[in-house]
Amino acid sequence: MTETPWPTEIRLSADRRALNVAFDDGGRYTLPAEYLRVSSPSAEVQGHSPAERKVLGGKRRVEILAVEPVGNYAVKLGFDDLHDTGIFGWGYLHELGRDYDARWRTYLTELAERGLDRDTAAPAKGGGGGSGSCGCH
Repeated sequence: MTETPWPTEIRLSADRRALNVAFDDGGRYTLPAEYLRVSSPSAEVQGHSPAERKVLGGKRRVEILAVEPVGNYAVKLGFDDLHDTGIFGWGYLHELGRDYDARWRTYLTELAERGLDRDTAAPAKGGGGGSGSCGCH
């Protein structure tokens, strides 16, 4: 069993479009706000099972408004589209940085497969679309 890398620095960029995170294992990552928003670990995005995971379009210009510590194990990010229910643990942030290239390619492929893009949000269908309709909040 390996230990979870521990952050040594977490800094929001001046333009609020990226979170810079450094870890004690030497990993240093610039995580774009859009990437963090569409990768939010919240039930609103991830659903309650892999089959319920949502692919979000229209988040290219999203900004991070708040970075709040959660105990000593995570941060809660608040975005300017009012999403603020994702708790990003240290291990998940490290994984997002380490696997950025592959995860980003997968996201872009999933957008294309669904006829979505980074600039246009999908129209709401039947109250869904990641607006809390799962009933979990």
